[in-house]
Amino acid sequence: MAANRKAVKLRIKSIQSTMQITKAMELVAASKLRHAKERAEKSKPYFDILQTALEQIAAGNTEFSSPYAKKAASEVWCYVVIAGDRGFAGGYNNNLFKCLEQEVQGKEYMVLPIGKKAVEYYKRREVPILTEAFSEAGDISVADCFEMARMLCSEFRKGTIGYISLCYTEFVSMMTQTPKTDPMLPLTELVANAEKKDRYGQILYEPDSSQVFDVIVPEYLAGMIYGAMSESVASELAARRMVMDAATKNAGEMIETLNLYYNRVRQAGITQEITEIVAGAEGNS
Repeated sequence: MAANRKAVKLRIKSIQSTMQITKAMELVAASKLRHAKERAEKSKPYFDILQTALEQIAAGNTEFSSPYAKKAASEVWCYVVIAGDRGFAGGYNNNLFKCLEQEVQGKEYMVLPIGKKAVEYYKRREVPILTEAFSEAGDISVADCFEMARMLCSEFRKGTIGYISLCYTEFVSMMTQTPKTDPMLPLTELVANAEKKDRYGQILYEPDSSQVFDVIVPEYLAGMIYGAMSESVASELAARRMVMDAATKNAGEMIETLNLYYNRVRQAGITQEITEIVAGAEGNS
C-alpha cells in the first residue's frame, strides 16, 4: 500500500508539472493574441484601397485589358496554404487541410505552403510544391508576401498555372476560427462586378490604365496574403489558448481526483495500522 501511495504521489507531481506548462502556454498565446488581432484589423484598409483602385480602373476605362483579368489559359490550380509551425492548437491545422481536400476534388493542383505543418503535410502526400522558401510561418514578413505575390503573378503570366486561390483560417471570434478559400487570380469576377457598378468617372492613367492595373495586381495579391497571414496567426493563437485552457482545467480535475484517492489510501493505511496495533495489544494482555 505504501508503494501504491508513492506511485500516486509521483503521478500528482507529474500532472502538476504538465499543468504549469499548459498554463504558461495559455498565457503566452493570450498575450500574443491581442497583437495579432490588431495586426489583422490594421491590414484590412490597405487591401480595401487596392481593391477599390482596381475596380476604378476596370470600370472607368472602356478599352481596359489585362492578362490578370482574362480567362485562365491553364487548368492547373495553385493554392497558397497558410498553416502553423507547431501543434498544440487542437484541430487548427487538420481542419485547414480537410477544407482544401474538399476544394481540390477533381482538380490538377499544386501548393505554395506557408508554415512547417503545411510543408510536411504536402510533402508526405507528394503534392507538387511551387516553393518551400516560406516554410517558417513565424518568420514571414511583408517583404516575403510581396515576393510570393510576384512569383505567383510570374507563373500565372507564363501560363504555368491558370487559377490561384488562398487557403487560410479566418478569425471569427475567440471561440470560432473558420478555414476557407478565397480566389486570387484571375480577376475576372472583380472586373465583371466593377463594370456593373456606377462608373467612378473617367480617370486618365499614365502610361495607360492597363499598365497601371498590372502594376497594382502584385501589390493587391501581397495585401491578400498578408491579411490572410494575420488572420491565420490570430486564429492559431486563439485555438492554442482554448486548447491549453482546457488542458489546464483537465489537469486540475485529475489532480483533485488523485488527491482524493491518495487521501483515501492513506486513511485506509492508517486505519489498518491502528487495527494491527490494537490487535497486538489485545493479544499481549
